[in-house]
Amino acid sequence: MDKLGISEEEEEMEDMEVKDEEDDQEETAAYLNTSMSGSDRTAGGGRRSRGQEEKERTKMRERHRRAITARILGGLRKHGNYNLRVRADINEVIAALAKEAGWVVLPDGTTFPSSQAGRPATSTSAPVMPHSSALPLRGISPVGSFGRLRGGFFPGVGPVPASPLCFATAGTSGASRNESESPFFEGSIESGEDEKVIKKTVPCLHDRDFSGTPYVPVYVMLPLGVINKNCEVADPDGLINALKLLKSAGVDGVTVNCWWGIVEANRPLEYKWSGYKHLIQITRQMKLKLQVVMSFHKCGANVGDDITINLPNWVLEIGSSNPDIYFTDKDGRRNTEYLTWGIDKERVLRGRTTLEVYFDFMRSFRVEFDEFFEEGIISEIEVGLGPCGELRYPSYPMEHGWRYPGIGEFQCYDRYLMKSLRSAAEKRGHSFWGKGPSNTGTYNSRPQDTGFFCDGGDYNGFYGRFFLDWYSKALLDHADCVLMLAKLAFEGSSIAAKIPGVHWWYKTASHAAELTAGFYNSCNRDGYAPIAAMLKKHSATLNLTCVELCSFNQFDDFVEAMSDPEGLVWQVLNAAWDAGIPVVSENAVPCFDRDGFNKILENVKPFNDPDGRHLQSFTFLRLTPALFEETNFFEFKRFIKKMHGEAVLDNYT
Repeated sequence: MDKLGISEEEEEMEDMEVKDEEDDQEETAAYLNTSMSGSDRTAGGGRRSRGQEEKERTKMRERHRRAITARILGGLRKHGNYNLRVRADINEVIAALAKEAGWVVLPDGTTFPSSQAGRPATSTSAPVMPHSSALPLRGISPVGSFGRLRGGFFPGVGPVPASPLCFATAGTSGASRNESESPFFEGSIESGEDEKVIKKTVPCLHDRDFSGTPYVPVYVMLPLGVINKNCEVADPDGLINALKLLKSAGVDGVTVNCWWGIVEANRPLEYKWSGYKHLIQITRQMKLKLQVVMSFHKCGANVGDDITINLPNWVLEIGSSNPDIYFTDKDGRRNTEYLTWGIDKERVLRGRTTLEVYFDFMRSFRVEFDEFFEEGIISEIEVGLGPCGELRYPSYPMEHGWRYPGIGEFQCYDRYLMKSLRSAAEKRGHSFWGKGPSNTGTYNSRPQDTGFFCDGGDYNGFYGRFFLDWYSKALLDHADCVLMLAKLAFEGSSIAAKIPGVHWWYKTASHAAELTAGFYNSCNRDGYAPIAAMLKKHSATLNLTCVELCSFNQFDDFVEAMSDPEGLVWQVLNAAWDAGIPVVSENAVPCFDRDGFNKILENVKPFNDPDGRHLQSFTFLRLTPALFEETNFFEFKRFIKKMHGEAVLDNYT
């Protein structure tokens, strides 16, 4: 079999499968033989001889067919990096090719175009999935749970593996990278066993024509370490070369994190802006716009963080003597990603409150870079409101052992938030409610395994509703106060806040992962409408993550997670549009392929929206060497043209 190009292991597997087929044939022959007449059995000797010859011919045909299959698999793995196992059968090959061509293939084999709104009505079978006794109607997209949604989390850049046919995942183990290395073309991606960029050969696809649609600007997030800890541009030449390539692709601008832990690193009110001034000058020379993220959180605690940037040193010194300035779980473990909003109005930071510290930082930035605001170079300020810059509690920290799809844990056990909880309980007239729930499980529990989050659990009881209302209100009050100060500091400029896509357990009644993150979005409540109303109050833009994720892929990979990113995106978009606030978005995991880009386009520019609504801009995460690989960069440029409403060719040239 060497001449057919398959290994001995594969040949052995083929022999076993052929043997199984021969056994089936023999059983069938035996059954037919018993039903033959007596005269037929008399002449059976010759027929048995001919039957043996036919079996040999069948065996040869089967060997030949499987040899061809082996070559096809080898070619797809070698040249297309398809995620196919060595012994994949022809059904898996067909399914992979169908998905590549834009079709949806359900586990039972039902296949239909992705452009179709939902599953075909003629299909009578469906994939088996666990269900809750009280599934929220909001958790199901209006076009079907697994169909296309007009228009989803990975936390921050969450640790949720994506479908290998749809997404490329890039991340690191969290180890610090040598800052002397260029973050643009060398060494900015560290690949682990299951953290690698997946490259594919792109076939000719006939997808939606976006020519003539509204122009939506595209920004690219710069590497986390573009500014080093000395507040210098880490690699000016590499940055300029990368920006030239992005400019040639039609990118409108770039986005950069402005790290509190770098600028105000050593002493309060001493700011070092030199590296950011240099970066903004380079951006202006390239005639690109700039979005700046006020990053008041720690970098290095999440997947995708390839460097470590702590909170300012003087804040860490305070934390060493007063660890209650950090979020704390029920076991007393501290989370140093972001300061608890229990001290928002407590003068524990060298005589200042957290709100005053944040305001002083933002005001200093606005004064330092006044000319760039006046020229319109800085187009938007995104205000960091929690871990990863997102409005949420740090309820799923990997450093404490959380893994997807765990429900996470409540983070309210520092003495400042517990004091607030006791005060709220006393005002309610039930002082014994002034403590956290005791039956919420652990970081990696499932809702049904806990007394609090299970169907009919305590989350929906009198105490549960009180606690969740207080917990979510503390989050909302923090955002309200910080955005009020941001609006004052950046008067006349656009400000935004990022909302995470906590999509796992979305199809359960309690929405447990959202509850621990601070979103009171159980089946009988809308947890995002109050947030949209608060943003409306401050004329702020809502930035939504995970717009590239498909519910079908999440079901396929993690059936137990009851995930629905499309349903979540639909709910948040409607909450924002009902409130009349602009929406921007970004991807949660690296995406380089046409399927992922098409999904983003569907959400950014909803098809046939009666009000003609669309998102205001999109930020691509993030600038890495993989983006500039030939196939990836071609798809990226094609995506940008569609975002700009230009006509594009379908052919890969």
